[in-house]
Amino acid sequence: MTGAMTLPQHLRAILFLGVPLIGGHLAQFAIGLTDTVMLGWYSVEALAAVTLATTLFFVLFIMGAGFGWAVMPMVAQYHAKGDEVMIRRATRMGVWLSLGFAVLVLPLLWFSGPLLQLLGQTEDLSIAAQSYLRITGLGLIPALSVMALKSYLAAMEHTRIVFWITACAAVLNALVNYALIFGNWGAPELGLRGAAVASLVTNSLSLVGVMIYINIVLPQHALFARFWRADTEMLARVFRLGWPISLTNLAEVALFAASAVMMGWLGEVTLAAHGIALQLATAAFMVHLGLSNVATVRAGNAVGRGDMAHLIRGAAAVAGLSIATSLVTVTVFLTVPDLLVSAFIDPEDDRYGAILSVGISLLAMAALFQLVDGAQVVALGLLRGLQDTQVPMIMAGVAYWVIGVPASYVLGFPMGLGGPGIWLGLVMGLAVAGLLMVTRFVLKMRAADLG
Repeated sequence: MTGAMTLPQHLRAILFLGVPLIGGHLAQFAIGLTDTVMLGWYSVEALAAVTLATTLFFVLFIMGAGFGWAVMPMVAQYHAKGDEVMIRRATRMGVWLSLGFAVLVLPLLWFSGPLLQLLGQTEDLSIAAQSYLRITGLGLIPALSVMALKSYLAAMEHTRIVFWITACAAVLNALVNYALIFGNWGAPELGLRGAAVASLVTNSLSLVGVMIYINIVLPQHALFARFWRADTEMLARVFRLGWPISLTNLAEVALFAASAVMMGWLGEVTLAAHGIALQLATAAFMVHLGLSNVATVRAGNAVGRGDMAHLIRGAAAVAGLSIATSLVTVTVFLTVPDLLVSAFIDPEDDRYGAILSVGISLLAMAALFQLVDGAQVVALGLLRGLQDTQVPMIMAGVAYWVIGVPASYVLGFPMGLGGPGIWLGLVMGLAVAGLLMVTRFVLKMRAADLG
């Protein structure tokens, strides 16, 4: 670098890298959103089942994604140093670990019905969710592989292709959903199972698209040549960085899974409303997640160059963008909640009014949620860029499970606040996580400056 970047230069660099990543996350999210919206119009029972099923699927997906996400800071540092051999080694072993995880957890999805019943869900709802997961669960193998390869591409700053492949997959998923859920265009009417088939097809074709792009545009890395050859030393390095990320992801996503289980105790209407509110909150979270990925890449590059001052200025810029996003989201959630919730429900359904009422109250809690969720995920991204993953893992476990889950239960049931109380507990857990993660990053930067 010839000089220090100004704040506007940092913002432009973050947006150049981040907008395609945010678009890619939103497109990935749109795949699940399409399932929710179309199944919500198909039937309330299908909406409740897919809410439960995708919660379990996402728990396992986001946990396995930790090994793929570990690729990002490693490749970013090696890219800054110009070490292409290490880039190839780290990426390959990230894909290996992702594949291994997917194969190990497939039985949990195949036999998910009894597991869901043990968690207090009704037999009919559990059987319906299992029928969905037995099909879409196979898509975990390509989905986690794509995650690792997308992390590699993002670290190499090939973010536009990440967006375009994911956007095309989202469009394909919507078309196949429309055909197979409702029986359009001469296709069979498969309902919930049709949405599962669409997700499986979409994930598989996404993997093919990513692999073709890498072979054509980045042939120097030869990622798939002799792919079967083990690299035990690098496998261990990626695993050491990845398993705390996986457990951190698990701690957070299991917090939301626990909230879905508790919502299920309140009935199908409340669970369906929760699914809608969670989809809307997740859409906003995708922006923060994209900024978090940018933070990881730019922090990894700064560490590779040994430029801590650049890291601190960049961190301030990405945090500012995250705060601005939160303020916009809060405004939308509080001003037009009825418009947002009603988009997910068939107005002819007998339970339309009840779901709308509960959904609006949950969106008020989701507005509070935005103020803290962005802070914690961006700080977490910065820490991952520094390859600091074990202490944040402990912080996440304490915040989500010592504070978040107990607070959700107490507020929702003994205190009688129901669904809004469960969401308020989520807010409390995420707020503590945000405070701990930001404090951790500030302390590490002060130590670096003193050093």
